[in-house]
Amino acid sequence: MVVREIPVSAESLSLIEAQSAVEPRTEFRAGREARPVARPARDDRRDEPRKDDRKEDRRDLDLPRRQPAITELLREGQEIIVQIAKEPIGLKGARITSYVSLPGRYLVYLPTINHIGVSRKISTEQERARLKRTMTMLREREGVTGGFIVRTACEGRSEQDLCDDMLYLARTWRDIRRRAEQARAGTVLCRELDLVQRLLRDHMSSDFSVIRVDDPGEYTNIVDFINRFQPKLVDRVRLYTRNRPIFEEYNIQPEIEAALRPRVWLKSGGFIVINQTEALVAIDVNTGKFVGKSNRLEDTITRTNLEAAAEIVRQIRLRDLGGIIVLDFIDMEDRRNRQKVMQVLEQAMKADRSPSKITAFNDFGLVAITRKRVRQSLERMLSEPCHYCGGSGMIKSAQTMCYEILSDAKHLAKEKATSSQVFSEVTLRVSPAVADLLRGAESRVLREIEFSFGTPVTLHSDPNIHQERFDFAFM
Repeated sequence: MVVREIPVSAESLSLIEAQSAVEPRTEFRAGREARPVARPARDDRRDEPRKDDRKEDRRDLDLPRRQPAITELLREGQEIIVQIAKEPIGLKGARITSYVSLPGRYLVYLPTINHIGVSRKISTEQERARLKRTMTMLREREGVTGGFIVRTACEGRSEQDLCDDMLYLARTWRDIRRRAEQARAGTVLCRELDLVQRLLRDHMSSDFSVIRVDDPGEYTNIVDFINRFQPKLVDRVRLYTRNRPIFEEYNIQPEIEAALRPRVWLKSGGFIVINQTEALVAIDVNTGKFVGKSNRLEDTITRTNLEAAAEIVRQIRLRDLGGIIVLDFIDMEDRRNRQKVMQVLEQAMKADRSPSKITAFNDFGLVAITRKRVRQSLERMLSEPCHYCGGSGMIKSAQTMCYEILSDAKHLAKEKATSSQVFSEVTLRVSPAVADLLRGAESRVLREIEFSFGTPVTLHSDPNIHQERFDFAFM
């Protein structure tokens, strides 16, 4: 989350206006307050004038309210406060909005909207009603403007917890407004908490037994942060002082490396394969080394799919996969087994904080999950495209390169013959794998190259050259 002040240009105004022109408009009737047209109940129509008598009155009232153009709301050069709602991902740029939202431990503050909402994940209707009443009362008592969304973590919390979080967010917004008045356009006014503080804010609870930190400076920051948000848990923060690296001590590094591999092994011996593309994420389930204890193949497949369903959700959350996720489970003939897999999948996804939706098995045996994606996945954050293959994961084989070199040699020979260029020696520089093949199994290709040039070709193996690269030198 980044709140930034930007200038409005003529180009941005025309772009926004073009987008708003195609949006559907809702028809409203004139009145003291703009609201959708509601037809009166049948019993209330008896004393109303007939339609013919109301024609003149309706002539002015039936006109839809004109939606203002963006140029009427903003002027060129005007400075506005916007928030980055979605980070740039791949080739897609960042998405910005003027509806600022500031997340806290229990609340999300919406300073530009006058609304109070409650998370639908809170279990009971009574608790939802209590939280909404409490927030309405606190907002009026403290004189805070704007709206709030009560987060799931607020369930069962006291009035004081909500009040502290609300006042903290209100102070944050006042600081943003004060900095905006003093700063020039293009200035970052507020950044979201860093990774450590964000994890503590969103996930820390009384279930945590201890938090170990190996950096004295970060330890001090964490203690100060927890003192502000959850002072009762501050004594659970410990400074790690052993000589052995903390990641090695608690076996963290192997888990990170495993989270970057496409193949994930299951305890039963099966495995899942995760492939990320620009458009979607594909996850395939395989039985692998698992043969099962039953003579029925259906039982073995079902057990593998059930174990894979729980592990898939864990990997989705661990790798922060988003967008469209397609799951290819092993085909099951019994409908009841497919329902069991769906139940495990849906139950596991309930613990996920990101909004998601699961579709049932289709005719091809696939399950699709849509999950909100607000930042890059773990793989995209911790790795970069391979400089050797360009991120494709594949390169041309040495044999393919042999015939590509032959084709290029014939083309060059014709050009040299047309321009009457004379040369007595030709050197071909290739990668070691291609050179070995030209000297061995594909020596016929080398002879054809020499025949095309009409002179012997000296083959030079260069370990520094890419396998898909080669060059000719003429002397």
